[in-house]
Amino acid sequence: METTGRVGLGTIARAWGRIGITGFGGPPAHILLLRRLCVERRKWLTPEEFEDGIAATNLLPGPASTQLAILTAWRLRGTPGALVGGVCFIAPGLVLILALAALFLAGDPPRWVLGAAAGAGAAVPAVAAQAATSLVPASFTRAGRGRAARARWGGYALAGAVAAVLTGPWLVLVLIASGLAEVAVRARGRRPAEGGGPAEGDGPDRARPRRPRTGLLPLAAGLPALGGLGAVAWVAFKVGALSYGGGFVIIPLMRDDAVGRHHWMTDGQFLNAVALGQVTPGPVVQTVAVVGYAAAGLAGGLLAASVAFAPSFLFVILGGRHFDRLRADRRVQDFLTGAGPAVIGAIAGSAVPLAAALGTGWQWGVLALALLWLVAARRGVVLALLAAGAAGVIATAAGLPLP
Repeated sequence: METTGRVGLGTIARAWGRIGITGFGGPPAHILLLRRLCVERRKWLTPEEFEDGIAATNLLPGPASTQLAILTAWRLRGTPGALVGGVCFIAPGLVLILALAALFLAGDPPRWVLGAAAGAGAAVPAVAAQAATSLVPASFTRAGRGRAARARWGGYALAGAVAAVLTGPWLVLVLIASGLAEVAVRARGRRPAEGGGPAEGDGPDRARPRRPRTGLLPLAAGLPALGGLGAVAWVAFKVGALSYGGGFVIIPLMRDDAVGRHHWMTDGQFLNAVALGQVTPGPVVQTVAVVGYAAAGLAGGLLAASVAFAPSFLFVILGGRHFDRLRADRRVQDFLTGAGPAVIGAIAGSAVPLAAALGTGWQWGVLALALLWLVAARRGVVLALLAAGAAGVIATAAGLPLP
C-alpha cells in the first residue's frame, strides 16, 4: 500500500473529527461513514483499496474500525495523516466518556444517575452475548465443512468460554494455544500432498478475525502487580494488544485487573463502564478510559486511553506496507481459524461474570428484555442501553432498591 500526499491535514482533521462525533453504533457505523467519505463522496480511495484496508486491519490486535480510520488517513498523507486522522477520530468519544465517568463515578451522584447506571449495566451481558453470536457464522464457515474441523471449532470455543469465566489474565494463553493448535493440525494435514490443494477442513480466507501479537502478551499474567499509574498503563497496554476478535474479548481481562486485582472499581461500576463504552461514539476499548479514571482520576483516564490506542497507531504506521503479505501467509490464516472460535467463546463467557454482578431482581428483568431485543430480535445496541438506563431511572423513582 502506497501513500499519497494529495489531501490537506486540515481536511483530514475536519472529516475524521466529524466521524468521531457522529460515529454512534460501533464498528459497522464507523466503516459505513469512512466508506461514504473516502470512496463514495471524495473518491480518495477505490472500493478495492477500502475493502483491502478492512481485511488488513481485521488481522491486527486492537479496535479494527479505529485502525481503519488511521489506515485510511495514512493512505492519504502518510504518518502525519495517520496521527491527525486517528486522534481526531478518537478524541470526541474520549472526551464524552471521561465526562460521563466523572458523573457516574462521583462520590455522591444523584439517585437517578445511579439508577440509569444500574439499568444500563444490567443490559451489558446481553450486549456481550450479541457480540459473540454475530461472529459465529463467518468463523464457523472459515473452519471448513469437515467433521473434524468443526469439532475442533467447538472445542476452541468451549475452551475460550471456560477460560473467560475461570482464568482471568490467563485467558490470553488459551487463545494463543487454540491458534497454535490449529496451525499444527493443518500443517500436518498438508504434508502428504505438499504443493497440492488445501487439507480437508480448510475454509475460505475471507473471514476476518484478528491476529494477536504473542511476543510480550504472556508476560501479562506473570509480572508482579504494579502500583499507581504504572498499573493503569500496564492494564491499558494489555487492552490495546489483546482486543482482537472484537472489543468484548478484553472485558474479562480488564475486569480481573480493575475489580479483582487492583480494586479500582466495584462490579457494578465496571458494568457501568462497559455500558458507557457502548453508548458513546468510538470503540468499546474506550472503556479502559473509565477504568483509568476510576484508578487515578483524569490523568489516569487520559493515560489509559493513550496507552491503549498507541499500538493501533504503531501497527499502521510501521506495518502498513506489509499488510498484503501478512494476509497471504497461510500460517497466519490457520492461526486465525483456531483463535477465532476461542475469541468467540471468550466473548460469550464474559457474559457470565457480568451477569453474576447484577444485584437486584429488577436488573434481571432488564437483562431478560435486553436478551430478547439484542440476541433474539438482533436489534441495535445503543437503543437497548438507553432504554435500559431509562428503565433504571423509572425503577429507582418507583422506590425499587439499587444494587
